[in-house]
Amino acid sequence: MAASAPSKPTACLALADGTVFYGTGFGATGDTVAELCFNTAMTGYQEIMTDPSYAGQIVTFTFPHIGNTGVTPEDDETADPVAAGMVVKWDPTLASNWRATEELKDWLTRTGRIAIGGVDTRRLTRAIRQQGAPHVALAHDPEGNFDIEALVAKARAWSGLVGLDLAKDVTCAQSYRWDQMRWAWPDGYARQEAPKHKVVAVDYGAKRNILRCLASAGCDVTVLPATATAEEVLAHNPDGVFLSNGPGDPAATGEYAVPMIQEVLKADLPVFGICLGHQMLALALGAKTVKMNHGHHGANHPVKEHATGKVEITSMNHGFAVDAQTLPEGVEETHVSLFDGSNCGIRVSGRPVYSVQHHPEASPGPQDSFYLFERFAEAMAERKTA
Repeated sequence: MAASAPSKPTACLALADGTVFYGTGFGATGDTVAELCFNTAMTGYQEIMTDPSYAGQIVTFTFPHIGNTGVTPEDDETADPVAAGMVVKWDPTLASNWRATEELKDWLTRTGRIAIGGVDTRRLTRAIRQQGAPHVALAHDPEGNFDIEALVAKARAWSGLVGLDLAKDVTCAQSYRWDQMRWAWPDGYARQEAPKHKVVAVDYGAKRNILRCLASAGCDVTVLPATATAEEVLAHNPDGVFLSNGPGDPAATGEYAVPMIQEVLKADLPVFGICLGHQMLALALGAKTVKMNHGHHGANHPVKEHATGKVEITSMNHGFAVDAQTLPEGVEETHVSLFDGSNCGIRVSGRPVYSVQHHPEASPGPQDSFYLFERFAEAMAERKTA
């Protein structure tokens, strides 16, 4: 059954079950196929679109005012948008923000990302929650010519994220150093000029603000590609190892990441993981991951830390989760989602090895979770003085 169409639709979203949503296209033209998810955040659409964890996904924004603050290079989490496309309720208005350097529509056109406006995003979100994240085809044609049967067939034929390793597609091509710290008024991004700890960050699709948080916590950061071996990681003689966020099926990325992490763990270094890095650490320790019905995507997710009872308001973006029932002896669950009880953190008993599912660098709380970076720095300091 198709949603009611405007008189001259220039874009359409075709779901694998045959449902079609029509609207107004903006950004690039053409069509793309991906998994459809929804994000409930009220701000940060640019950070969301440039988050490498959204590779292979089209994002439905539940907040209607998308585009009203424009875009600025300062807010990019990576060089260009990684999400395949966007779905919004209202067509973007002109930007009204002193930091804006470009309109959202122009930015999407320049970077080759398709978008559709005028969609009943509430209905679409309900469908995703009830039926799971669907495979979809998103098309934009200024003339409004669409082959619906062909688009539905493309959506049905897409293989999906299960079994798909996308970290190799979004990781860095070669190693590099990072010293930029978090944005602060009035000077913007400062540089870390007196680092105390050497950190190797393994890039499965790392967001820039994670690297900034590491630098702000006193770290001299060297970023290595996702396929780095344990020998390459340890050759930098790091004080600690960080495992970044990223897209795709953790079990697929784990084919090469897990052996590396298991060898690094033998070096008895502090290890800290976020998002996909959390899932990689869990797999390396012997746990399993599962595909979620519609995942967690938003900036208002309450997460409870078991040790303190503290509830943090967190930012999340993941479609897979660690199965807490499979955690082996000696590995503890540290955090849990108060939305659905799913696992949001683990640690190795008696060792400075831990990870979280949420994104402490995204600051929705705004500072609820920054202690995780400070805890990592403290663990490295303690190891030096032990």
